[in-house]
Amino acid sequence: MYDIVGKRRWFFALSALLILAGFGAMVFSTVRSGTPLPIGVDFTGGSRFVVHFTATASEDAIRQVFVDRGLDPTIQQLGEASANTWQIRTSYVDPDQVQALLDGLDAVAPIDREATRYDTVAPSIGGEVTRAAAVAVVVASGIVLLYIWYSFRRVSHAFRYGASAIAGMVHNLLIATGFFAVMGLVRGWEVDALFLTAILTVVGFSVQDTIVVFDRVRENAHKRREPFATLVNRSILEVIGRSLTTQLNAMFVMTAILLFGGASLEKFVATWLVGMVSGTYSSICIAVPLLVVWEERSQQAV
Repeated sequence: MYDIVGKRRWFFALSALLILAGFGAMVFSTVRSGTPLPIGVDFTGGSRFVVHFTATASEDAIRQVFVDRGLDPTIQQLGEASANTWQIRTSYVDPDQVQALLDGLDAVAPIDREATRYDTVAPSIGGEVTRAAAVAVVVASGIVLLYIWYSFRRVSHAFRYGASAIAGMVHNLLIATGFFAVMGLVRGWEVDALFLTAILTVVGFSVQDTIVVFDRVRENAHKRREPFATLVNRSILEVIGRSLTTQLNAMFVMTAILLFGGASLEKFVATWLVGMVSGTYSSICIAVPLLVVWEERSQQAV
């Protein structure tokens, strides 16, 4: 019988490396831009231009157009240099100024007016969404903990099952957030409402596989008398095929959406996909082995 639980230290080490890599990206982002994740106008408020030039334009020339009008822009080139696409974020721009800015940019290099976008968002929207998302995560964690504790009340130390599931959920959130931080540095992704939607979706899908494994552990605990680690490992092997098949079906669909769904869905689907992969991994390699470690240490302490 393949010993998954016995290799838990390797799994814990791998997760620690991935999480530390994400934290490293957040630290670098904080040093560079002042925030752990690049923040979009949904949260900071202000104006954003995504300008498609039909000829090469320099960052200095673009910046000068905004400086001449009393603005201090943050400028970033999107995609390959040959695409001549730039994102300019700045403080609020009066609608009357937008046309003047576009005319100034057009003087730097001809722009594709149809492909160029401009939007503005009040910071209160981002604040409300952030607070609601934080409350949703806390409430969801509490409900999951209570649900598992109640469902497994006939098993000794039922609270540990719920706490281990929550630990797996936190693991998935850290992996997904770290991935987004890396993509913020590499691809210029910014936190927006879709990112929060993806994070909340990860929370919703994080514990379903874990509950399936825990339920099989509960069933086997009433049937077999063997060391807890052996019982848990047996339970994982009994359900791993069904769990992987179910999750892979969803991952294939999400991969297709990621490849063919367009740029507007890229950040949402990619973050969700990473969270789902992490959730499948953590339910087998993190949450359940963590329960084993907790049980074994409590027995040693007796």
